Amino acid sequence: MEIKQVVVTGQNQVELQKAEIDDKNLGPNELLIETEFTFISAGTELANYTGKEPKVFQPGAWCAYPWRSGYANVGIVRAIGNRVTRAKPGDRVFTYGNHASAIRYNETRLIIQVPQNIEPSIAAASRMAGVATTAVIVGEITHPWPLPRGEHKSNPWVVVFGLGMVGNLASQAFRIRGCRVIGVDPVETRRKLAERCGIPYTVGGDVETVQKVIGEITQGKMGNITVDAVGHSSVVMQALKATANYGQLIILGSPRVSVQGNLTELLSDVHLRWITIRGALEWCLPMYSESEKVISQFSKQQMIFDWIHRGELKIEPLISHCLKPEQIKEAYDGLLNEPEKYTGVVLDWR
Repeated sequence: MEIKQVVVTGQNQVELQKAEIDDKNLGPNELLIETEFTFISAGTELANYTGKEPKVFQPGAWCAYPWRSGYANVGIVRAIGNRVTRAKPGDRVFTYGNHASAIRYNETRLIIQVPQNIEPSIAAASRMAGVATTAVIVGEITHPWPLPRGEHKSNPWVVVFGLGMVGNLASQAFRIRGCRVIGVDPVETRRKLAERCGIPYTVGGDVETVQKVIGEITQGKMGNITVDAVGHSSVVMQALKATANYGQLIILGSPRVSVQGNLTELLSDVHLRWITIRGALEWCLPMYSESEKVISQFSKQQMIFDWIHRGELKIEPLISHCLKPEQIKEAYDGLLNEPEKYTGVVLDWR
């Protein structure tokens, strides 16, 4: 079976290539899925596209060139192996499949049926909510920090640094969970978009101005939880200074850029003010769990679909473009060079 797939062939080079896959001899746990929509992860995919991720130059690494990009796929199941239990032919499913017109996919990785009341393009874009909501999962919203009289431990101040798609969705997730959320971004259009998505407070400006305004909004309490949704070590340091004593700092974005600094300044502040630093890489969650008490990739995506169904999580305002796969170069370069215009890109494979 001939398919088309997106391949990052080198630094700032991407192509839509033809390839052959065997659509007849599926393994016992494999499915053949005809793609309808995929969504571009601006963080991971652009880091690999531009070469900011050093592993792209390491032969054998998961993202080494040439790299078949993408991990947000919605499509229709066309055939299944004899041991597949999570889907049947004709089902519309959400998977971590790549950018391709059809994929062979193993159900040991995440596969979940898309509810009929959710548009398939929105379902594909919800992949970024899967990244973002990991911050809510690792953050202890009811953490037993000392609070002034009248403050509620289940209603903390949360400050999210970076209001790109992941930061926006993380802010929405904390709001849905009952937190008081402040979004920080130097770009006004991102702040306005966050406000449209229900984030009540947004802040821009230089580091000193941001710290001052956060203090004013929180009446000097600062953030019980702060989140770096940028993936930049200098932003982590800024978030640290906005974190309240006994608070939590969550690293949601993957730090990739080398930054010179004083490590003692970081560790001393953490030590003296009893601050907890938490990593929030979603891949540390199991794909599935037999226990309802253990959060998995599957239960996380179920939660996201439920939030979308109830109108609590706003995805559609974040999608700026729906392009054909042949426009993949335009999509990557737009996300890279015009982020205010290209806020989120869906690829339509139909």
